[in-house]
Amino acid sequence: MSEVAAPEYTGLAVISVLATVAFERYVVRSGIFRTAQYWISMAIVGFFQILVDGWLTKLSAPIVLYSPDHMLGLRFPWDIPVEDFLFGFSMVTGTMLLWIRAGRRGSSGARTTETSTSEPTTTEPSTTEPNMTDTTTTPRTESSGHR
Repeated sequence: MSEVAAPEYTGLAVISVLATVAFERYVVRSGIFRTAQYWISMAIVGFFQILVDGWLTKLSAPIVLYSPDHMLGLRFPWDIPVEDFLFGFSMVTGTMLLWIRAGRRGSSGARTTETSTSEPTTTEPSTTEPNMTDTTTTPRTESSGHR
């Protein structure tokens, strides 16, 4: 019985995409894949990835070499291994998702209060300490009625 070896680089690239999509779908839930800004940013990233990765992996004078046993061998365009696009998607999207998640956690310090219309509003926690960095002074006005 012969054993078929799965391309390691390809398998990891596919797993990285599935993990990134699952992270968005089940953890972050930002809806990033439904926004035009996301897809425009991915097009910009893809453009520069093609320029740089194409130069690094061109078969005529490669700077980066890949073992053909660990990948599919499909290269598009300019000799770029297709797996590089999968890893690029995962890396950039994962970074965006972590940024979104960190931003949500950073704003969780605000508290929610109820208003008369029963709609929650977010207000920053108040402090009773004076602002020690404020060096401006306001002139006092005496209202004693005397001049």
